Amino acid sequence: MRWTLKPNPDPAVVKALADSLNVEELVAQLLVQRGITNYEEAKAFFRPQLHHLHDPFLMKDMDLAVARILRAIESGERILVYGDYDVDGTTSVALMSSYLRSKYPEIDTYIPDRYGEGYGVSFQGIDYAEDNGITLIIALDCGIKAIEKVSYAREKGIDFIICDHHRPGSLLPDAVAVLDPKREDCEYPYKELCGCGVGFKLIQALGTTYGEDIHSLLPYLDLVATAIGADIVPITGENRVLSFYGLQQINSNPRAGFRAIIEQTKKREFTNTDVVFIIAPRINAAGRMEHGRHAVALLTETSLQQAREMAAGIEDFNTERKGLDQEITEEALLQIRENREEERFTSVVYKDSWHKGVIGIVASRLTETYYRPTLVFTKSGDKLAASARSVRGFDVYEALEGCADCIEQFGGHKYAAGLTLSETQFSTFKERFEKVVAASIDPALLTPEIAVDARISLSQVSPRLLRILAQFAPFGPGNHAPLFMAERLQDTGYARTVGGDGKHLKLGVVQKGSRPVSAIGFNLGHQLPTVQGGKFFDAVFALEENEWNGSVSIQLKLKDLR
Repeated sequence: MRWTLKPNPDPAVVKALADSLNVEELVAQLLVQRGITNYEEAKAFFRPQLHHLHDPFLMKDMDLAVARILRAIESGERILVYGDYDVDGTTSVALMSSYLRSKYPEIDTYIPDRYGEGYGVSFQGIDYAEDNGITLIIALDCGIKAIEKVSYAREKGIDFIICDHHRPGSLLPDAVAVLDPKREDCEYPYKELCGCGVGFKLIQALGTTYGEDIHSLLPYLDLVATAIGADIVPITGENRVLSFYGLQQINSNPRAGFRAIIEQTKKREFTNTDVVFIIAPRINAAGRMEHGRHAVALLTETSLQQAREMAAGIEDFNTERKGLDQEITEEALLQIRENREEERFTSVVYKDSWHKGVIGIVASRLTETYYRPTLVFTKSGDKLAASARSVRGFDVYEALEGCADCIEQFGGHKYAAGLTLSETQFSTFKERFEKVVAASIDPALLTPEIAVDARISLSQVSPRLLRILAQFAPFGPGNHAPLFMAERLQDTGYARTVGGDGKHLKLGVVQKGSRPVSAIGFNLGHQLPTVQGGKFFDAVFALEENEWNGSVSIQLKLKDLR
C-alpha cells in the first residue's frame, strides 16, 4: 500500500480562509484541497442549495427535447421511457416515467433484457414501440452510440430523445435531441452527471416550462442520489447538491420502494456509502438475476404494502446474486493462479458458464485482489461479453480504444466499461490488451494508493473537528472522507484482534502529549504484531463517532499501519 501525502496548499490562502470562516487551519487546508478558497465557495459547499443548480437549458438540445415532449403531449402521442438495466438506468426510467405520468397518461416503460438484448437501445425495444403505437422514445443512460438503432426507429416513424452521460463516438445518433454533457459541442458547465442526473435536468427543464418551483422536484431526488452513488460519479458541483438533497429525501420521506428496502435493513440513517453498499446492490440484483423491470416496478410503486412484497422478491434476487458472486470470484482467482498470470499487467479471465449478471462485481473483486485493470468475460449468445474495471489513475476506456480492431462493441467510462467480441477474437484481444496496458500504465499505479489529506497529531483530534468534518458529507469520488496520518503512535497495551475470525484490529493509541484515543482497523487483524510490545508505528485513518452502550466517543477508523 502506497501512502501519498497530498501537497500542502498555499499557506496564505489557507490562513485567509481559516480567518474568514473562524475555523482551524487544518479545516481550511482540507477545503482548499477540494478547490474551495473563499467564504462564498465554503458556504455553497457546507450549505448546498437547489438554486445552485445550473439552468437546464444550457445543455445542448435541451430546448429541442422539451419542445418535442410538449408536442407529443399536446397531440396525444404515446411515449416510451427506455433505460438500461443497471441502477442508473432503472432509476432514470422510474424518475422520467413518474414525472411524465403526473402530466400525461400515455407513458410506457421499457428495460432491455440483459441476456436476450444486452446493453443499450435494442432493435427489439424499437419493435416493441412500433407494435404499441409509440412515436417517441426517451432513452436514458444509453443511446449515445446507437446510431444504427436510432436510424431504424426513424424509418418506422419513431423519434428519439437521448439522455446519456457516456462518451460519444465520432458520430451522434440522428435523434431529435441528444442530451449529453460530454458532447464536445455542449457548453453545459458540469460534465459529471450520471444518466439519472441528465434525466433530472430534462424534468427540471420541463418543470420550468410548466412554471413549477424547483422544490416541487424534491421527491425525485432519492432516485438521483441512488444513481449518483451507484454509478460512482464525482460528488462535486451539481452532483453534490443533488446527492445532498436526495439523501435527505431517503432519510426523511423516501418513496415506497426505498422505504420497503430500508425497513429490511433496520438502519436508521443512510449515507452515500450506505446507498452504494445497501440500496444499490438490491436495485441492481433485479436486472442481474431476473429483469430490470422489477426494479422499475418497485421504484414507481406507491403502495407501501405492495412495495414490501416486491422488495422481498428483490431481496431473494440479491441473496442469489451473493452466492453466484462468491462462487465465480473463486473460480476466476483460481484461473489466474493456474495460468500463472499473477504478475501480468492485466487480469483477463473467461468461462462460458459464468452468469452475465455478476461479471461486473467479479471484475471489481479481482481488481481488489490483484490491483490490475481487469476484464471478466462470459458467453452471451454467440458472442463473448465482458465487464471491465480499472485501478485508480488508469483510463481503461482509452486502453480499450487501443484494442478497437479486436472488439465489436464497447462503451463506458474511465474506470468501468463493457464490451462484446467474437470468440475467435478473444485470444488476440487478451494479448493486445496486455500490451496496450503494459505500454501505457505507470507501474506505480499497480500498487494501491492511500491519498492522505494531512499529517496531524492526536492532540488536534476533537469533538469540534469531528462535527465540522461531518459537514463535508456526502462523501464519494471527488470528495472522499478526509484521511489523516499520525506518526510515532503507541498502543495503550490492550491491542487485540476482534471478529469471529480475528480479521479486525481493536486498540487504543497514544502519541507523546496526547490523551488515548480508541481505534478500529477492519481487516487489519494481521497487523497486530506491528503495534504490540510498545513499538512505535504510523497510521492512516479517518475520524468517526463511535457509540457503544449509550456512550459516544471519537474513534480512529484505521486504513493502514506501518
